[in-house]
Amino acid sequence: MQPRTLLARRTARLALLGLTALASGCVYHVAVQQGNFLEKREVDQLQVGMTRSQVRYLLGTPMVPAVFDNDRWDYLYYLKKSHWRRPQEELLTVYFENDKVVRVDSHGRIVNSESTVTERAARPTT
Repeated sequence: MQPRTLLARRTARLALLGLTALASGCVYHVAVQQGNFLEKREVDQLQVGMTRSQVRYLLGTPMVPAVFDNDRWDYLYYLKKSHWRRPQEELLTVYFENDKVVRVDSHGRIVNSESTVTERAARPTT
């Protein structure tokens, strides 16, 4: 083989390797959203004594069906923006007794009413 041909092949391989390395960092990752998206103003309207139908009208149908406890509704929300960031997870649990709300527990951050799903996907997680 001639030195020029060998040099041209090595240069082409090196260029291809460099382009592959650059392109791998430019891959777009879709934000994955699952569950019930709840706004703070909706959650703030929850009151002890509300009926199941009032809660369903206000927050929607719970994402997780009650398998073991019919007096507990779990509203889950999950948002994963990229491979490197931790996912945002929220859990709102509504407890019923005699078909009326007796307690509400919230884990995670419920956003203000002016936020939208796309704004949430663009914000960094804390």
